[in-house]
Amino acid sequence: MMLRRKPTRLELKLDDIEEFESIRKDLETRKKQKEDVDIVGGSDGEGAIGLSSDPKSREQMINDRIGYKPQPKPNNRSSQFGNFEF
Repeated sequence: MMLRRKPTRLELKLDDIEEFESIRKDLETRKKQKEDVDIVGGSDGEGAIGLSSDPKSREQMINDRIGYKPQPKPNNRSSQFGNFEF
């Protein structure tokens, strides 16, 4: 048999509200700075919006955002099968 307990009451304190506001303002300023950098860096119009129809640039933008750096695959047979000698 399980024991039931009363729900825990969570209270919102003034310190919590102030901390939330400061973090939110910090995130907004970082976002604004990043948008400014993207707009200045993207002189060809693709900048922060990213509405390019080129799938490679879109894929590259996504890879940059998530931190993925694809490694090129070598096309020689020794890399596919190891260094086996016959």
